[in-house]
Amino acid sequence: MKLSAPVFRLKRRARILSREKNVPLSKALDRIALREGYASWSLLMTRVNLNKPARVLFKQLQAGDLVLLGARPGHGKTLMSLELIIETVRQGNQGAFFTLEYTRQDVQELLHLIARDPTGCVNHIQFDHSDQICSDYIVEKLATFPSGSVVVVDYLQILDQKRDNPDLADQVNCLKIFAEENGLIIVFISQIDRSFDHCSKTFPDLADIRLPNPVDLSVFSKVCFLNNGEISISANP
Repeated sequence: MKLSAPVFRLKRRARILSREKNVPLSKALDRIALREGYASWSLLMTRVNLNKPARVLFKQLQAGDLVLLGARPGHGKTLMSLELIIETVRQGNQGAFFTLEYTRQDVQELLHLIARDPTGCVNHIQFDHSDQICSDYIVEKLATFPSGSVVVVDYLQILDQKRDNPDLADQVNCLKIFAEENGLIIVFISQIDRSFDHCSKTFPDLADIRLPNPVDLSVFSKVCFLNNGEISISANP
């Protein structure tokens, strides 16, 4: 059964419904699922998870990958990045989420949307929203992470917003070397330029990445773009 909207939008509707009706989020999700023709949210997600975009991407990731994950606001890139972390935790690895945008409560709410057992997942996810986040800081915090762990950096364009941080290009190169040497998978969430015209092409591409400061995008081994619930994944030549 085809959904009326991508899952990330259905989840957003559930959050709004939860606030408006003052009901638990779980009940709001079930109500949304009923509208889509499923008896519960868990049944809807069982069907969706068969071809879940995050799972499709996760299966293509390899130790040492530096991944660029881009989308316009509201297209699910943060949710998908957390789903990647949950996938690696379920495989017995560790995950980390470094963000200059979200609070711990924000991330926990997102985890409740996408994980059946968010408490169990949280215990294996390192969350960090320090103002000191930069490549050197990330390397220091991940010193003991085992090979195969998934690390998300949220987001590319603000890593060098502090003047005393290295240039953005230098930070990306530093993390690329660190990922390769330690077998980590590092995913950079990225903004897409507002000039992207979804009418002229289905997905953004590297030319649509918003770069306030120069970065050689060829350092990314894989690139992934989201648009209206659909996903495009490719190896970066």
